[in-house]
Amino acid sequence: MRPDGRPDHGGAAGPGTARTAVFTPVDTRARVDTVVRRIGDAIELGLLADGEQLPGETELAGQLGVSTVTLREALMALRQQGLVTTRRGRGGGSFVTLPDAPPQERLRVRLADWSTEELRDLGDHWAAVSGAAALLAARRTQPGDLLPLSRTAEALSTADEPATRSRLYGRFHVELAAAAQSARLTREEIALQTDLGALLCLVLDEPDHLRDVSDRHRAVISAVQDEADERARTLAETCVRESMGRLIALRLATP
Repeated sequence: MRPDGRPDHGGAAGPGTARTAVFTPVDTRARVDTVVRRIGDAIELGLLADGEQLPGETELAGQLGVSTVTLREALMALRQQGLVTTRRGRGGGSFVTLPDAPPQERLRVRLADWSTEELRDLGDHWAAVSGAAALLAARRTQPGDLLPLSRTAEALSTADEPATRSRLYGRFHVELAAAAQSARLTREEIALQTDLGALLCLVLDEPDHLRDVSDRHRAVISAVQDEADERARTLAETCVRESMGRLIALRLATP
């Protein structure tokens, strides 16, 4: 317990668990589509490497909490997208494989799977989660707890590749929830990044927006350090809403 009565940092999961979250149970709604999005986005974000072998069908279905029939349908869709190759026989299985189409083109196809209503709803949810995390971090964190956030914010400001930027963007919000000492908020941020993170590549290739994001992330850190909880929440929410707004505008322009 801190002298001012605020609790010391707890055991919330850190950003290293983001890759693990790829293989956690999916939502019961539209399970095939959810599995396709989960694994496809993990591939786009580099959480699953080109040539990496996925777990066996029975094991993977169990990890995702779906039936083997659902998993096979999802793997078929991923094969059609060129993101997975299945080999038969000894040493066979399903392997990650990146197609020849540029990542931006593949992600625009992925974006077209979302309706603007779904994106707005997801943006509202994400803003609420990140805003709550920022507010609690300002109330609970200690100075040393913000070092990961500062490192991630600086790495984002100098990152060259959109995929790297989207990973760092997502990592910042996961680390913000971890600084809030809330395991539930941290898990929710990880789930949001697993479901949505790859699509942010499409809006983080704009230098002006990247500078705005970097400035807001630094402002969030400053507000948390100052224990200005409401300011921290507003800044975190604004950061998310600006990025989601750009993504929605891009979706509206997508045939």
